[in-house]
Amino acid sequence: MTIDITNRSGVDAPVAEIESLLTFGIDYMELHPECELSVTFVDDKEMEELHIKWMDEPGTTDVLSFPMDMPEGKHDAVTLGDIVIDPIVAATQAKSAGHSTDHEIFILASHGLLHILGYDHADPDEEKVMFELQEKIVKEWVNQK
Repeated sequence: MTIDITNRSGVDAPVAEIESLLTFGIDYMELHPECELSVTFVDDKEMEELHIKWMDEPGTTDVLSFPMDMPEGKHDAVTLGDIVIDPIVAATQAKSAGHSTDHEIFILASHGLLHILGYDHADPDEEKVMFELQEKIVKEWVNQK
């Protein structure tokens, strides 16, 4: 499995933990263990540029996902895509939610992975499924560490 992680946000990010979490998440979602994934931590300015360019929405955001290859099943080793996280936005959200910035980043990384795999939260039913699954992945990963 290859998970490339780059931090150009200018702040510390839990790189080793994200690699462990996403390795767990790929296994949890029963994907081929040789799937590839990229994670990049960026600052507000870069995230805002990406948000405008790809989502046509103003301002920064917490996480963006860019799917590449959709696995047909657990026997397909594919390049899943890219997850981009703004840890500065994550810190603000963590404070509001009453948990650590690292925990918020773990949720965002799981959220990004699920988007790459086709999950969405456009309607309340989809949101319930996706948000419960991202929380479950993080909780089970924490419990197995």
